[in-house]
Amino acid sequence: MKLSLTITSFPAGPLAPFLTATGRAADEAGLDTVWAADHLLQADPTHSREDPVLEAYTSLGFLAAQTSRVRLGTMVAAVTYRPAALLLKAVATLDVLSNGRAWLGIGTGYHQGEARALGLPLPPTPERFAHLEETLQLALQMWADNPAPFHGDVLHLEQPVSHPLPVSRPRPRILIGGAGEQRTLPLVARYADACNLFDIPDGGATIRRKLEVLRRNCEEIGRPCSEIETSIATRLRPDESVDALAARCRAFGDLGLDHVVFLHPAAWTPADIARLGAAAAQLAA
Repeated sequence: MKLSLTITSFPAGPLAPFLTATGRAADEAGLDTVWAADHLLQADPTHSREDPVLEAYTSLGFLAAQTSRVRLGTMVAAVTYRPAALLLKAVATLDVLSNGRAWLGIGTGYHQGEARALGLPLPPTPERFAHLEETLQLALQMWADNPAPFHGDVLHLEQPVSHPLPVSRPRPRILIGGAGEQRTLPLVARYADACNLFDIPDGGATIRRKLEVLRRNCEEIGRPCSEIETSIATRLRPDESVDALAARCRAFGDLGLDHVVFLHPAAWTPADIARLGAAAAQLAA
């Protein structure tokens, strides 16, 4: 069982020391990945729009220089916020600078209020899914060092070159966020190395169904479902003990999940991250 954290909130004070402390604490705690939420405004409705938010890939580049082991990625990049070639170049650059620790975490995006406020492109859902699938196809082509013209329904590139190539072999790992059974999970089966689901308080019924849908999608295309790492996003509970954290993660494992990604209702502290590390060590024992 892998444990990770997502940075969704920031303190009111200096932010460079906060990122440094968070990244180094995650490194020392043995966590798998530090994820950055891809928002330009605070997306949590319990927070103010004036609360500080840092751009994801700039933050991940900073974290690459402050860490040595932990993996780095967005949870998850809204596919239409950046031109596809720019997004893939950012991930390849992060992979080079981190010596092979980058994820491509990607999804369709959802935050209409953020898009309206900042003039970000967030077209209708069918177009976003077309954009997502073609970006995934383009990633596989560019990172295979294939500069042939790419012409889809949405994306058109005459020479999709990405040099230097990523350090990761055969390429950076791809995580698709979301749990939609009609469109998202079929894309996971076809293109992704991992998916991220949501912690629904229904005794695991929803997770079991989503994993079964994913298994059937993989079966239909002849892919072993075991190749796909399944993760779940869940909140760290206030004052949750190490034993309680480990027990919750074991319960997720019993549902068939491989990776637990924790969110914090405020800004992460080294003490909170040490709790995750202690739970990870207990699970590995």
